[in-house]
Amino acid sequence: MKSISIEERAINLAQYIIDTGDTVRGTAKKFGISKSTVHKDVSERLVVINKVLALQVRKILDENKAERHIRGGMATKLKYRKDKAG
Repeated sequence: MKSISIEERAINLAQYIIDTGDTVRGTAKKFGISKSTVHKDVSERLVVINKVLALQVRKILDENKAERHIRGGMATKLKYRKDKAG
């Protein structure tokens, strides 16, 4: 990803999040960059580059944030199920 510009990277990240609905953490892992970079690219830089794309990404990120506690609870539930079984 280092050979492309910051603007191109922000657009690629945004498009990936829109296509997959992935989280900032998942997107960072997929692209091999930090969560901070993903967040800055899609939250700050993208607004200047492409406002429509930024709004679409913001909607998905807001949904992910609203569901975050549910995913955390499910992960904890699975963790303790595995501990009990082993």
